Amino acid sequence: QAQLVESGGGLVQAGGSLRLSCAPSIKILIFKVMAWYRQTPGKQRELVASISVGGISHFADSEKGRFTISRDIDKNTMYLQMDSLKPEDTAVYYCNAVTFSNYTIWGQGTQVTVSS
Repeated sequence: QAQLVESGGGLVQAGGSLRLSCAPSIKILIFKVMAWYRQTPGKQRELVASISVGGISHFADSEKGRFTISRDIDKNTMYLQMDSLKPEDTAVYYCNAVTFSNYTIWGQGTQVTVSS
């Protein structure tokens, strides 16, 4: 069973930066899209950013200009670079991947806490 392993979460002050990593247990190029979602208690999981197999990225409006999504095919890893972090970015961040046969995989989540 394929797995997604996230890392890079933690505690940071407002205005700071963090980089999240997502390493699949299988080749990254079998996924037609990979994405980062986040969730806070009592709220639905929301899309933060996505990147297609062709490298086209998409961001939620609130993250445009602050977050960057990328992938390193050689390292088989996807990244989310988060700059100018705000307290409202505090959430559990989840890596998501969808195969060409529409099989969806989720990571276990990594906590990001931004203090004011």
